[in-house]
Amino acid sequence: MDGCCFSRFQDKPKLLKARNRPVRALAISSQKADKAIKVGILGASGYTGVELIRFIANHPYFGISLMTADRKAGQSIASVFPHLITRDLPDLVAVKDADFSSVDAVFCCLPHGTTQEIIKGLPTRLKIVDLSADFRLRDINDYNEWYGQPHKASELQKEAVYGLTEIYRNKIQSARLVANPGCYPTTILLPLVPLLKARLIGLQDILIVSNSGVSGAGRSAKEANLYTEVSEGIFSYGITRHRHVPEIEQELSDAANSKVTVSFTPTLMPMSRGMQSTINVQLAPGVSVVDLKQHLKGFYEKEEFVVVLPDDQAPHTKYVQGSNGCHINVFPDRIPGRAIIISVIDNLVKGASGQALQNLNLMMGIPENTGLSCMPLFP
Repeated sequence: MDGCCFSRFQDKPKLLKARNRPVRALAISSQKADKAIKVGILGASGYTGVELIRFIANHPYFGISLMTADRKAGQSIASVFPHLITRDLPDLVAVKDADFSSVDAVFCCLPHGTTQEIIKGLPTRLKIVDLSADFRLRDINDYNEWYGQPHKASELQKEAVYGLTEIYRNKIQSARLVANPGCYPTTILLPLVPLLKARLIGLQDILIVSNSGVSGAGRSAKEANLYTEVSEGIFSYGITRHRHVPEIEQELSDAANSKVTVSFTPTLMPMSRGMQSTINVQLAPGVSVVDLKQHLKGFYEKEEFVVVLPDDQAPHTKYVQGSNGCHINVFPDRIPGRAIIISVIDNLVKGASGQALQNLNLMMGIPENTGLSCMPLFP
């Protein structure tokens, strides 16, 4: 089928409820609707790949027709992830052997630095959501500096749209290539971008400490991520030079229409998944903490996945685990003129695969909550 548009399967529209608002959906005949869009997952043997499989399994319009994993090529997905033994899925193949003739869209879940040339060689008719960092930085000189190698697809960088869904929804809808945000940036940008656009907080002295579950480091074997290295302790890493810093500052500077710099410290927590960012900001003159909270509530009032919590309820990673949700709240700092913002997500879902699926839904003309309205896992 034509990967550029899903409207050819449209019948009479109906309404789906998305928290506080009606969302126009497509009523599609059962014969054509059943997995009408074929997707490929490049790097399906990693955590983000298997999360995509989990969500697409219950997606009414997407079906998986291709999965790659170079080191696992020739194996079934059940041999890599035994919990998928009941799923009817294609065997894993190497990227070089992948056949894209029956694929309409692709999720790239490959390591940073490897995606550029692979995407460059894909058929131009494909819709692509890249979960690596390779197309997030609009200035390729920034990429060279922070990733230590030249960008190998600079012409594609010009067309890539940054995929923070609630902020860039309109651009994402018409994009061919979307750069899915990093997990840390997602927790930070969702609360800060609206506040900077409204000039409610200062551009300086933005202090951020973010805590992540170990799955954020990926599935490959690393000594620092062994159970005995990680359990019963926490530690900070990438101090002053974490690669998400230029991505965060790029988007905050765009929102403020002025240069914004942040102090960012990421910390690894002894848990499998989940992410919390604690953000300390300076209030603009005449602005109160109540103003920040009311603005965020109004900005996200009609959003299904971003929730500003009531009263003084503190966001908790447990309450978004396994879901595409982001919970935010704002608190007064004991230092006058400052506020503390806390934001939590599941790093593998809203911080990666869930947001990627949300973006591809938009790109294919499908309601963006399709396949994503699952309840969080608790306990």
